[in-house]
Amino acid sequence: MFGSLILTIVDTLGSLLAGVLLARFVMQWQRVSFRNPLGQFVLATTDWLVIPLRRLVPGLFGLDMASLLPAWVVQTLVVFVTLWVHGVIGRADPLSLLAVMWGVGLLETVKVALYLTMGVVLMSAIFSWVNPHAPLAGVVYALADPFLRPFRRLVPLIGGVDLSPIVLLFVLQIALSALAFLRFSLLGMA
Repeated sequence: MFGSLILTIVDTLGSLLAGVLLARFVMQWQRVSFRNPLGQFVLATTDWLVIPLRRLVPGLFGLDMASLLPAWVVQTLVVFVTLWVHGVIGRADPLSLLAVMWGVGLLETVKVALYLTMGVVLMSAIFSWVNPHAPLAGVVYALADPFLRPFRRLVPLIGGVDLSPIVLLFVLQIALSALAFLRFSLLGMA
């Protein structure tokens, strides 16, 4: 009971922090302005970690690795706590355990990125139906567009309705299922 409570708290806080770090990474990658409430929130919650890391972790091909790598480290720490609570840490080979933790941490980071993408795509669709000129609509559209663009080329408008978000959400759901299978397989190696 107490262990599952700890796991819920650690997983929730870790996923939230990793999600905000990934949002910062994507916003910088897509050159989305931080001069909006969402951007200000992302900066306020991640500057304490990203700014000092930039002295140690250089960018790579114009990508802000000081935002991406900590998201992976946070998710790896969540995996460590999970394995520790389940008593796997003392029983497993240290090298294989480390490899499993980093691998599952990477899968969990991708999972958070997929959920973040799903959220942005859903918000984009809702804004387009309800209030396309809302203050955050431009930011959400800019974040969703790189992911929707390939699907818009493949899926034609039907009656003037863009169905590409539905197709993208379906593909993301399949990707989440594949990640769950990979995670289960990796954890079996610990």
